[in-house]
Amino acid sequence: MTQEKETIGGWSPYLAGALVGVLAIISVLVTTLLMGKSNYLGASTTFVRAAGEIFNFVDPEHVAENAYYTKTKIKIDWQFMLVIGIFFGALISSKLDKSFKLEGSPPIWRDRFGDSPWVRAIGAIVGGVIAMIGARMASGCPSGHGLSGMMQLSMSAFVALPLFFLFGVIVANLLFKRS
Repeated sequence: MTQEKETIGGWSPYLAGALVGVLAIISVLVTTLLMGKSNYLGASTTFVRAAGEIFNFVDPEHVAENAYYTKTKIKIDWQFMLVIGIFFGALISSKLDKSFKLEGSPPIWRDRFGDSPWVRAIGAIVGGVIAMIGARMASGCPSGHGLSGMMQLSMSAFVALPLFFLFGVIVANLLFKRS
C-alpha cells in the first residue's frame, strides 16, 4: 500500500463554515423578500429535478403523470443555480489556492480497489443511487438537514444528521478498513 503525503491547505474550515452559515441566512431572507416564502439550502431535490428535466425530453407524458414530479415541480430555480455554483466555486477556489489536481481516483481508493476506471465508475454510480434514495427517504440531504434543518432547530435534522454521519463512518470503515 502506498502512503502519499498530502499537504492540507486551502480555506480555513472555520471561515468556510461561517460563510456557508451567512449564505444560509441570506438565502432565507432574500427568498422571503422576493418570493414571499422562505427557501432553504439543500441539494438533493435539485438532482431529482434535473433527472425530471432529462426524463421530460425522453417521455414527457410519463413525467406529467408521475405523482412525485407533479408534487416536486420540475424547474430550474435558484437552488439549481446554487448547485452549479458549488461546482464552479469549488473549481475556482481550488485553482486560487493551487490545490486543484486531476486524478482518476484518490490514493485511498487505488490502495483498496485498484486503478480501474470502470470499478471507480460503478462504485460512484452505486454510491450515488444509494445516497439519493437515502436522501429522499430522509426528506433531505446532509446539506439540507445540516444547514437548513439545524438553522430551524428541526427535530428531523437532529435525527437525520447524526444518522448520516454514523452510517458514513460505518460504510467508510467497511470499505477502507486496512486488514
